[in-house]
Amino acid sequence: MLELFDILFGGSTIGSMIRLSVPLIFCAMAGVWSERSGIVDIGLEGKLLISAFVAAVVSYETGFAGFGLLAAILVSMGFALIHALSTVTFRGDHVISGLAINFLAVGLTKTIGHAIYAKGGDTPAVTDWGRFTSLLPNSWLDWIREQGFIGDFLFKTLLRHDLLVYAAFVAVPVCAWFLYRSRFGLRIRAVGEMPAAVDTAGASVFQYRYAAVLLAGALCGAGGAYLSTANIANFPPNMSAGMGYLALAAVIFGKWRPVQACLACLLFGFLDAISTIMQGRELPLIGEVPVQAIQAAPYVLTVVLLAGF
Repeated sequence: MLELFDILFGGSTIGSMIRLSVPLIFCAMAGVWSERSGIVDIGLEGKLLISAFVAAVVSYETGFAGFGLLAAILVSMGFALIHALSTVTFRGDHVISGLAINFLAVGLTKTIGHAIYAKGGDTPAVTDWGRFTSLLPNSWLDWIREQGFIGDFLFKTLLRHDLLVYAAFVAVPVCAWFLYRSRFGLRIRAVGEMPAAVDTAGASVFQYRYAAVLLAGALCGAGGAYLSTANIANFPPNMSAGMGYLALAAVIFGKWRPVQACLACLLFGFLDAISTIMQGRELPLIGEVPVQAIQAAPYVLTVVLLAGF
């Protein structure tokens, strides 16, 4: 039982849960803004993928992760602009536009990546300043880890993360505040719920929807940059692996509210962390749990949540 408790709630599991939840949280916050403005954003997956690719390429070529992050945000906003043009200006089908963005991102990342590096779509590994690493110096982290159980637990769970991890969790209350406490957020929600009333009041429904979709693109860009320059140090094809769809499910499960959507992302990250830690382990009275069953759990849970909520 102690081994099972350590697997489920140990410092390594919680630390992995936090790291694996970061791209989901960025995408979920993006989905909240877009959906609140009345634009369905199936294209979260595509924006996450293309931004991860661009971040890896720019970080490798320039040797500085900050440039990769900026490029990822810009290209993701560019894809968001395409989605806004299709759905807001030309009143196209939201789902078809989002799926087109997803397919375009998959094709572009593989084709351009292979054309540049001839590695089947993979990019070279980024090192040193080309990737985001822990904010605290290693000497501080080593000292904290040596301070008994509490120090080791804090090291594994909260203190060894990079800038984008903390930025993701800061983004949640910031998005919630702006969405519910600012005039901009009030109008975004009104545009999604009562666009005719907003138009009658003299505000531009088009402008607010464009702003929300572009903001969603920026948040997706940060999530993509985290994937390829912080979580791991390069870009393999299809590295987003359905995270955009999971984030959209988290948005729906969270009733289009930032905090609740973040909690759903943490749940998905928790299941993903367990699937990694459980590989090759045997539990008392249970034996070895098939890793495939645990890896499938987030997607099964997604179907259940979407069907129920």
